[in-house]
Amino acid sequence: MNTVTETTTQASPFHRGEQALQQRVGVRDSMEEIGRSVIRDHMPDQHREFYAQLPFIVVGSVDNRDWPWASMLQGNSGFVQSPDPRTLQIQAKPLPGDPMIEGIAPGSRLGLLGIELPTRRRNRVNVRVTDSTDSGLSLAVDQSFGNCPQYIQRRSIDFVQQGESLNDSTTVKPLTRLDNSARRLIASADTLFVASYIATVEGGAVEGVDVSHRGGKAGFVRVEDNTLTIPDYSGNNFFNTLGNLAVNPKAGLLFPDFDSGDVLLLTGRAEILWEDDPQVRAFHGAERAWQFTLDHGVRIEGALRFRGVFEDYANTSLATGDWEQAEATLAGEKQRDTWQRFRVADITDESTVIRSFTLVPASNATPLPFEAGQFLTLRVTPPGTDSPVCRTYTVSSAPNDEHYRLSVKREPDGLVSNHLHDSLQAGDEVEIKAPRGNFTLDTSHSRPLVLLAGGVGITPMMSMAQDIANRTAATGQRREVTIFHSAQDSQQRAFADDFRRLAKNSDGAIRYFSYIDRALPGDREGIDYDGTGYITADDLRRALPLDDYDFYLCGPPAFMQSIYNLLRELGVRDLRIHAEAFGPAALTRQPDEATAAAPQPGEASLATIDFSTSGIQTSWSRGGPSILEVAEAQGLTPDYGCRNGTCGTCATRVKQGGVRYRSTPSASVADGEVLICCAVPAQGDERLVLEL
Repeated sequence: MNTVTETTTQASPFHRGEQALQQRVGVRDSMEEIGRSVIRDHMPDQHREFYAQLPFIVVGSVDNRDWPWASMLQGNSGFVQSPDPRTLQIQAKPLPGDPMIEGIAPGSRLGLLGIELPTRRRNRVNVRVTDSTDSGLSLAVDQSFGNCPQYIQRRSIDFVQQGESLNDSTTVKPLTRLDNSARRLIASADTLFVASYIATVEGGAVEGVDVSHRGGKAGFVRVEDNTLTIPDYSGNNFFNTLGNLAVNPKAGLLFPDFDSGDVLLLTGRAEILWEDDPQVRAFHGAERAWQFTLDHGVRIEGALRFRGVFEDYANTSLATGDWEQAEATLAGEKQRDTWQRFRVADITDESTVIRSFTLVPASNATPLPFEAGQFLTLRVTPPGTDSPVCRTYTVSSAPNDEHYRLSVKREPDGLVSNHLHDSLQAGDEVEIKAPRGNFTLDTSHSRPLVLLAGGVGITPMMSMAQDIANRTAATGQRREVTIFHSAQDSQQRAFADDFRRLAKNSDGAIRYFSYIDRALPGDREGIDYDGTGYITADDLRRALPLDDYDFYLCGPPAFMQSIYNLLRELGVRDLRIHAEAFGPAALTRQPDEATAAAPQPGEASLATIDFSTSGIQTSWSRGGPSILEVAEAQGLTPDYGCRNGTCGTCATRVKQGGVRYRSTPSASVADGEVLICCAVPAQGDERLVLEL
């Protein structure tokens, strides 16, 4: 963070690296306002009193060769004092062999972290050394700010040494590679501390040093040779550590062994792994990660004058994963597009027409992660059919559940839905492909959400609302959600009790409004439902104060188009409206600005379609059927779901040639693949070769 020498009423409390990270996740403006209010150039009295009661503090420093180090200073109660709000005095000195010794000369910048493990309190201070003697340090405060208790494991403190002379019997062992002892400590750690810093723009003097806490379940740090991979969870969006690493990729790590009293001090280089990295996506709860590669370090045996007895994990830590789970997920990702057998663990009637099926892996596999709002593809063979039939259903369970739940409406002429309702029983097995789809929440900001659903379109909204509630419980970061649900009547309506439970437990962050076409005998307006008939502009105005919302719509085509048109008439921008429609009808949008569509090639006048895997060739002429229909006419049975480009089930690899889409698909497709349900051979490509 910037130091007080730079901070004026106009200057930002954040430096260029922190600002870049905040900009990347869309919180730059809000964090500027928050930073100016909570980052002080002095220590409030409660912070001064807090430091005076600590038995140790964590220190970030930089040595004479510009390597950062995270270490500790320890003492008896009161060894840290603040005689005035801009001064700290520490009556302690580094242990022999601690690299911090080089970084505490007068004029040096330090980062301090006061952390109280039994209470999970912590506070950060950025300081300058004004005096260094054999007995301790005098420090000038540049910045002071509090930290939340996230990811701090509760430990009781048991002192094993008292008095002024501490740890005289320590042993220092230098490291240039991680030995087995270091690997074991790191692999079992649930706590570490990281120091980082930036220099002046010209690469000269140290501009500011930070030291931060990182925590998670044991196993949250992966060890590979001399490289550590560390997940980065949702935090306060200050980005003190990653902001420093974005500018200066050097880091110092401290791993305390609370059982033995040893400490491991490492310094090296770090690289940020962004949200699209497969390792990040596989680690539950991670928003980013960073990899640390060791340059050198030391192990100081018997360094701690106390032992930390583990009591419990922070709730935020329990909501995250570990690398064993992540590696299982990475292995499973290779099978994402293959059929997998899942077992029906439970069946629940959500209404008179909607039934939920809870699916768990038939083997010991872990369900692949998904995002709230995505769907999976199901393959079954109903009685009377000669071959399997595919359908896509939205997952109604939350992303952190260890199962998939599908909530299926019985359709009068629905071959698969009737089979599921009438025949499928607990213990039966089905085949699925892992969830996919683009109808997902943007979780990078806290803009309030409005979820509008018609009928069984409530299924993705159930997943989204539960996901938001889980994130709030894990991180304490509140996001407001308003749900509008339209159903024919209260008996056909699904999940009303679940939404009301979420609302009751959300302290007002989640609200639920139920609209039904007709009230049944015994239904009470204002208790069992909130209104009858269509959702109107007045309904939205009454429930939603003026704000910048993200709207998510899901339901039958007529409902979708009606709500979309209503929102546009109310002045909602098209880019704020996210939609997932059922069936072949696509939503007709009104773009915010006229944009020129990318030109598409025309249809080929005459082409040969070569299904290379099957060894089948056939001719095709302009105006002919889709590629999917051609394949079916040749006796092939490619997977498909929607037949209109919305589910992506029919994605097929192209080995040669190009295609034209007769309707613009909404499903994402990998490079080198096409959705054959709505594609035909393109002009200029007289031979189309497909891996089918």
